[in-house]
Amino acid sequence: MTRAFIVLAALALAACSTAEVLDVPPDPPSHRLVAYVHGGTPGAIGRIGAEKLTHVNVAFANVTPDGEVVLDDPADARRLRAAVGLRERNPDLKVLLSVGGWGWSENFSDAALTAASRERFAESAVALVRAHGLDGLDIDWEYPGQRGEDNVFRDEDRETFTLLLGAVRDALGDGQLLTIAAAAGQTYLDHTDMAAAHRPLDFVNLMTYDFSGSWSARTGHHANLHPSDAVPGAPSTSQAVEQMVAAGVPAEKIVIGAAFYGYRWSGVEASADGLGQPYAGPVTTHSYADLVAKSIGRDGYRRVWDEAAQAPTLWNPGTRTFISYEDEASVARKAEYVRERGLGGLMYWQHLHDPDERLLDAARAVLR
Repeated sequence: MTRAFIVLAALALAACSTAEVLDVPPDPPSHRLVAYVHGGTPGAIGRIGAEKLTHVNVAFANVTPDGEVVLDDPADARRLRAAVGLRERNPDLKVLLSVGGWGWSENFSDAALTAASRERFAESAVALVRAHGLDGLDIDWEYPGQRGEDNVFRDEDRETFTLLLGAVRDALGDGQLLTIAAAAGQTYLDHTDMAAAHRPLDFVNLMTYDFSGSWSARTGHHANLHPSDAVPGAPSTSQAVEQMVAAGVPAEKIVIGAAFYGYRWSGVEASADGLGQPYAGPVTTHSYADLVAKSIGRDGYRRVWDEAAQAPTLWNPGTRTFISYEDEASVARKAEYVRERGLGGLMYWQHLHDPDERLLDAARAVLR
């Protein structure tokens, strides 16, 4: 062993020791990895594995009847502060405020209707970004030109949606981000002009989940990657991506969604392991953490993997209950698809459904 080798070995050991002391973070993900966070305590938000992510979207700000963007819950400011604090562990992390969502989209159509109302919306939203030290905005209008949860809607929404995004882009200025959450499927595309609407955006979060649920006549996959042979004609993530690309959105701007929750159907007809079957109900929603604790590998449930759909389900023949959900295998497969298809990344709803970060780790292992 030469003296030079000994010196080099000593330097290498010292470097390793220094890295351990400084807790050097891993390399950033190769694609966008976006966590939505809704509710929760500042403490729970502060425990998020920030070094695994590129973006955190804190949901939701509301839109008032006069078109201003506001924080309804006094705790939201504390949640935003906790999310911004994650930059201490990942200085490159981008923190955005998500506006709207299913329950807070009632007044979007009015806010987008005129130049004056669009300016009021944009200025109030950007004021929140600046007041809380955020990196941008995520607009989650559910949905332009559609009623959603009993929302105001108009035919003009198709045009004014694009104009609203342009007004927000102008108000944000350079260096700050603007994204949207977009519904998966042709109906959303028929009511928007995504070839124009994507231009002021940094990327589009495509909500590739909720394909089936309590609104469906039969059980089904709710977040499957590809079509299922067992449920012909049902939607899928890959189909939604191709529709969005055909509508004019570049593939590299599309961030597909993973669901960190599942749906449980009751009173399901006992055939085909419960998939694609009529049911008596009810249908309930469960976080991934709840499914791990109570259903996956427990209480008579059997996991069934749909190879065509690249999606798991749980079937309990004794109680005739069926669960559609995502697990580590399906999330990893979606992350692989991101790389294969040249997409912009993966997002998920929502982080607090998987506090142990099992699903996040599955995605991060692929997008490393």
